[in-house]
Amino acid sequence: MQIITFRSHFSRNTLLLMFLVALVIIGISIWKYDLVATVYFRDQLTATGWIINGAIVILFVLGLLRMIAIFLSYGREEKATARFIRNQENEVEDPLYQVPAGSIIASRYRVMERLHASSTPINQGALAATLLASESTRTSFPKYISNVLILTGVFGTIVSLSLALLGASDLLEHAVDVEGMGLVIHGMSTALSTTITAIVCYLFFGYFYLKLTDAQTNLLSAVEQVTTTYLAPLFVVEQDTTLYEFTGLVRSLQSLVRQMQESQKVVARAETRLLDAVDEYQNQALGEREKMDVMIELLRKGFRLPEEDE
Repeated sequence: MQIITFRSHFSRNTLLLMFLVALVIIGISIWKYDLVATVYFRDQLTATGWIINGAIVILFVLGLLRMIAIFLSYGREEKATARFIRNQENEVEDPLYQVPAGSIIASRYRVMERLHASSTPINQGALAATLLASESTRTSFPKYISNVLILTGVFGTIVSLSLALLGASDLLEHAVDVEGMGLVIHGMSTALSTTITAIVCYLFFGYFYLKLTDAQTNLLSAVEQVTTTYLAPLFVVEQDTTLYEFTGLVRSLQSLVRQMQESQKVVARAETRLLDAVDEYQNQALGEREKMDVMIELLRKGFRLPEEDE
């Protein structure tokens, strides 16, 4: 029975959810293509909207690719950890059987084994903190993208409103200025498109970034649970553990002493019975000897044999 709380397919399921949501968004975009084309492609007087939206999408895609790579890596780590747990549950002779050598759980096992072999005290808290710091560096880029995405939308809005103000200025300078009016409309449209792009990317990326941190927490929690449940009893020697083992040894010795006392009582009873048997045998032998002397005396008298000289 497994005693560790661990979701071994969390990263894989999150990736499947990510692709499903992406397909839904693409499907909605195709369904409402006329609206998308109106907001993003039609009547664009300048390339400002395309540049800002392109920059947002590029940042989004780069962060998304990094997140997918981390999810794939955590999926392999979850598989390795689940395999290690099964080896422990099934009492496999080699705990690292079919566990990848480069996995986190294999590295933790080898580190604790090396420290134990060198008689070095093992501080699980230090190991956990080191692992957490190491894994936190892997998510720094997605965290940066998550923080920047919404700011890019604000930046695009500000730039677009600036264009609209330029158009409004031209419109005010001339009583009828079609170009100025078009620039105002273009600026407002660009502000809308960049804001929508940034919000959609931020909502998608932000949600799955939170799922990425959940996957990291799930994996690191499983590693620490495995360390506490299976590795600590093998490698960690602490005062409390020593006292507990010494107490168990004392209890075993007490049980052994009681067994020896019972065995001594059995031996004493057997010795008493043996002495009684020897005494009985000696008495019987003495009686038989007296009977034999009487028979000899009768035979001697019956055959008129001379008496033996003493």
